[in-house]
Amino acid sequence: MTRTLLLTALLAVLPAHAASDTALTTVSERSGFVKTGRYDEVIALCDAFARRYPDAVRCTDFGTTPEGRPMKLLVVSKAGAFTPQDAQAKGLPVMLIQGGIHAGEIDGKDAGFLALREALEGRAAPGALDKQVLLFVPVFNVDGHERFARWNRPNQRGPEEMGWRTTAQNYNLNRDYVKADTPEMQSMLRLVNAWDPLVYVDLHVTDGAQFEHDVSIQVEPVHGGDEPLRQAGIALRDGVIDQLAQQGSLPLPFYPSFVVNDDPSSGFEDGVAPPRFSHGYFQLRNRIGMLVETHSWRDYPHRVKVTRNTIVALLDGVAAHGTQWRTQALAAGTRARQLGDQPGTLDYKTTAKARTIDFRGYAYTRTPSEVSGALMTRYDERTPQVWSIPMRDEIVPDHVVDAPRSGYIVPAAYATQVAAKLGQHGIEFRRVEAAMPGARVETFRADTASFAAQSVEGHQRLTATGTWKPETQDLVAGALFVPIAQAKARLVMALLEPQAPDALLAWGEFNSNFERKEYMEDYVAEAVARDMLKDPKVKAAFEQRLKDDKAFADNPQARLEFFARRHSSWDTRYQLYPVYRTDSAPR
Repeated sequence: MTRTLLLTALLAVLPAHAASDTALTTVSERSGFVKTGRYDEVIALCDAFARRYPDAVRCTDFGTTPEGRPMKLLVVSKAGAFTPQDAQAKGLPVMLIQGGIHAGEIDGKDAGFLALREALEGRAAPGALDKQVLLFVPVFNVDGHERFARWNRPNQRGPEEMGWRTTAQNYNLNRDYVKADTPEMQSMLRLVNAWDPLVYVDLHVTDGAQFEHDVSIQVEPVHGGDEPLRQAGIALRDGVIDQLAQQGSLPLPFYPSFVVNDDPSSGFEDGVAPPRFSHGYFQLRNRIGMLVETHSWRDYPHRVKVTRNTIVALLDGVAAHGTQWRTQALAAGTRARQLGDQPGTLDYKTTAKARTIDFRGYAYTRTPSEVSGALMTRYDERTPQVWSIPMRDEIVPDHVVDAPRSGYIVPAAYATQVAAKLGQHGIEFRRVEAAMPGARVETFRADTASFAAQSVEGHQRLTATGTWKPETQDLVAGALFVPIAQAKARLVMALLEPQAPDALLAWGEFNSNFERKEYMEDYVAEAVARDMLKDPKVKAAFEQRLKDDKAFADNPQARLEFFARRHSSWDTRYQLYPVYRTDSAPR
């Protein structure tokens, strides 16, 4: 389809009187979807919609960015539910749709205002706003949006200028849901904690190869999370995909990123995103997260149209089934309260099992590049071609651990630090006012602890191996108790289980505990070792280790440390994870 025909098709979905009601149209719409507006347009449109539809729209701020800009939210309901309490009292499902978390990928802003106007006028999703509350955040990464220039997205066709991927502080917000470093994410989590949306929709644009498919729809829980709730996730995903296909799109239920970069023959691999990502996070709250990715090589008019169609399909789906899905989500929370002493999945992996799928791409060649010297894929968009390529989509649990019987205890020294993170997510916890001498707990002492070689999102990540083992610990007053018997039990484990991919430990929150701070000088260690070798048991263990482990035998420092670890001066807190598990709630 030519660009002219695409514009004609898109403009055909607009209200007949749109041109006369320019207060509710975007720069993008008025330009024929060639441009996108600056953030002052979002502020103006938010107010304009509230004035035009006073019985259905409220415009509010839900935060302020590091550069001082307001973070705008439109609350939309024809059922008169403009507060979380209203939605709760009326039993209405809440859907939160956000655009511009990566502000160069700005389809969601322009498509969202278009879909919203049509829905309010009854031209799209008729009656849907009577049966739900829509929360619309046109731009999440506001400061990034105002870093405006051509070619901020070199892999993307249009608009003419756009914002930047990261925030003013150079954070990627779609890596921040669990760690919540940024003021923007902290504001978003306060909004989420207040409204508790059933469905959270994150609107993006892909990078990647050239092919005919124009949008991917990924949802969790589908492969992960609460198993009965997966049926609601599947129903929402499939309903949106079916509606898009009927409108001429070529939607995919997975993210189309090649297993081997730039090599179509390597095929695709599906998976479950960790909770640093939006759609990996919300399933841990027993809610539905959707990632929408239009294809970067489709032009802006087409992408806005497809995103608009996706939003309308979501409005229809939540209107038709949201009450039922909300009941299922609440039941999932009840089940999560029973997770204590039961297996909990920390992450998932995709097996090597593959099937062959037909995928609509273009003819391509792979030849050496005279620029880089590497093999380079070159596509011919004049020649559509069906690729028969492997698809790996068998997804199984990877790390599974039993949840603590009662909960977690955070020692007083770390209570303030951990309480702040738990509070950001609305997780239940309480302070233990009395000391707990000789508390029977489980501790995690790392067998190995490896620091990442480079910074990630401003953190030095840590990977630790080990197991939980029974111990006694003397705990002073002021510790935290985090019960596992709560609706967000899976999120609790995601934060506090040391081997979870986005745990506080994994993001380096406790790195100092894995740094050795006290040492024995070699000449002292040598004397201590000679004295300890007088013990036959120590001597036998040392000699056996020398015999069995050549690397140990060849390493003078390792040999001295053998004795240092057995000496009373050894730091018993070294590599001790400062969160414990408990079988009983402290008083």
